[in-house]
Amino acid sequence: MTSSTLSRRGRLLVLAICCASVIAVVMDISIVNVALPAIRQDLHASVSGLQWTVDAYTLVLSGFLVMAGSTADRIGRRRVFQAGLATFGIGSLLCGLAPDIDWLIAARVLQAVGGTMLNPVAMAIVVATFPDRAERARAIGVFGSMSGLALALGPILGGTLVDAFGWRLVFWVNVPVVAAAVVAVALYVPESRAPRARRFDPIGQALVLATLGSLVYAIIQARESGWTSPLILGLLATAAAGLAAVIGYESRREDPLLELRLFRSVPFSAAILMALWSLCGFGAFLFMTTQYLQDVRGLSALAAGLCLLPVGLLVVALSPRVGRLIASGGPRLPLLVAGTALALGGVASLLLGPSSPLPAMLGTYLLFGIFLGTVNPPINNTAVSGMPASMAGVAASLASTGRQAGTTLGVAISGTMVGSATGDGFTGAAHGVWWMVAGLGAGVVGLGLLSTGRWAQATANRAATLFEDVDRGTRVPV
Repeated sequence: MTSSTLSRRGRLLVLAICCASVIAVVMDISIVNVALPAIRQDLHASVSGLQWTVDAYTLVLSGFLVMAGSTADRIGRRRVFQAGLATFGIGSLLCGLAPDIDWLIAARVLQAVGGTMLNPVAMAIVVATFPDRAERARAIGVFGSMSGLALALGPILGGTLVDAFGWRLVFWVNVPVVAAAVVAVALYVPESRAPRARRFDPIGQALVLATLGSLVYAIIQARESGWTSPLILGLLATAAAGLAAVIGYESRREDPLLELRLFRSVPFSAAILMALWSLCGFGAFLFMTTQYLQDVRGLSALAAGLCLLPVGLLVVALSPRVGRLIASGGPRLPLLVAGTALALGGVASLLLGPSSPLPAMLGTYLLFGIFLGTVNPPINNTAVSGMPASMAGVAASLASTGRQAGTTLGVAISGTMVGSATGDGFTGAAHGVWWMVAGLGAGVVGLGLLSTGRWAQATANRAATLFEDVDRGTRVPV
């Protein structure tokens, strides 16, 4: 069985399997947020411990996604996908058994190792399964909407499980889902590979992880140690040196982990930045809002999740329509709507306090729902459209890396800004976070305009031509 021999029903089944698997991975980013107060109370965790509970997961995802995508292109996407499902399931089981916060963080790392083999690989499978350009655009739109839906519905499901069964169930619920997915992948998903295998790049992988890890650790630790402490300055210097080393080393490799020539395409480069900024804003929103609702307003975990229901409903309502809109008219309008909604959501959040009326609060969350319902499909489409099949895994991995790195930074920055503040102190300390979110939304608007014009499309066409040369064995310098 190959992708080219699949019927339409078979292609849709593959899409459904990939979407279901990725929902579990992406939902674990947001589902944990609503469980943080219960985890803090049960495991006696500090604020930094809570930050690492979220960021250990997203940091590993962002650090290894590119390697997972290129490895899947080389040895087989279905094989890597199945390995990722099994690892993710084992990590989820261990998270639910955690006796202390350190165990939980370590299990989250293992869980994330499995997650790295799922999201970008699933995207590459979807791209390989739908060869028709218009059909592929619609499939990518559906796939992208599942990521947004998972982020939005995570707090609702998490709140239900925490209130009914305790926080450990937010991890154990993954196990039967993963088991069913392993069987479905074996039965219905065809194997696929890139036409030309890319070599393993351990040095590039180490440099990427050192750069991201140093930056995130510096942000989380800065409030306790101070931005001018030798530790923080050393970590920031390490991150800067790591970034320079990544650019210098990867540009000289024949088969780099980070294919820097992709960034010659303005739409692709903008898609990565928009993914980073968008999910930084939404990661900060989730981390702040779930604590605001429970710790400041005194709501239960389930009530807090239900307050975020407008986000999930709008993702369900908007994402399919956005996919069709992109297929017919391009990504510009959805990107402008998403960026504007994120900016307005940040500004509106400045007005929320401990006793703000419920309609005002829900209205603010509607803005974040509009944002999340319109942002993922155009970013996904922009990242992979126009690229040859040989680069599908790498391109999708870089887009996913931007999202996960953004979520990581959003949690790290917002947690550092508010620290252990509570009550009125929490809402006051949160103002800096909401101004950041508003600025990120404005940035998405600007990049949406820049990346969707004729000049930007011309750069994408030239970049695609470079990779046709690569497939023929011709190396074009960065």
